[in-house]
Amino acid sequence: MKKLSVNVDHIASLRQARKAREPDPVAAAILAEIGGAEGITVHLRKDRRHIQERDLEILKTTIKTNLNLEMGTSEEIVKVALRIKPDLATLVPEKEEEITTEGGLDLSRNNLRLKEVISLLRERKIRVSLFINPSSASIKKAHKYGSDVVEIHTGHYAEIEDRLEMATELEKIAGAAVLAKKLGLGVNAGHGLNYQNVKNICLIDEIDEFSIGHSIIARACLVGMKEAVAEMVRLIGA
Repeated sequence: MKKLSVNVDHIASLRQARKAREPDPVAAAILAEIGGAEGITVHLRKDRRHIQERDLEILKTTIKTNLNLEMGTSEEIVKVALRIKPDLATLVPEKEEEITTEGGLDLSRNNLRLKEVISLLRERKIRVSLFINPSSASIKKAHKYGSDVVEIHTGHYAEIEDRLEMATELEKIAGAAVLAKKLGLGVNAGHGLNYQNVKNICLIDEIDEFSIGHSIIARACLVGMKEAVAEMVRLIGA
């Protein structure tokens, strides 16, 4: 059965827009769990534009499912991760000017810092995931670096409107997922997925978990968090 991890960053974005106390991403996470989510995802950024350290600390001790921390490799953020010890640390590329993560990690070059961070996290018994583009080269490099999981970037797929181009991208994602499984890696997928485009991705048997945030939070503004998550869970389950 495929799992859903709900990203609650944008609940915190709304709170931070007013520098207020609400809405609370922890409360949203609890409602997401009630709605059927089997994981909660948050991205602790260097600029603290949404999730704060306090959110992370409370989530770790409050939620009943798995906590997935998306993070860069800066010394400051790595220290927080080593202290909090999330269930999964997903290493992502991070740019200060970006609105959201723009693509997977560039693994074409030998990244000594990335290797070091993976080693530090695994020493603390924290499972590591690398957020990568759907290519065999990236899958092989993630395996070589010692990652436990890969999260396949689905952003390009989500932006495609042409059906033939979409089918080609789905083949790339499926091929990457198959290779990852053969190498013994867990396979997650995320970025840009919504209630319409997730159906085709769900047909890829090798994907274990989906990380979805913006679409669910947008839907939750209209129908409530519990129902928005439950709708997505039903789609993934079907």
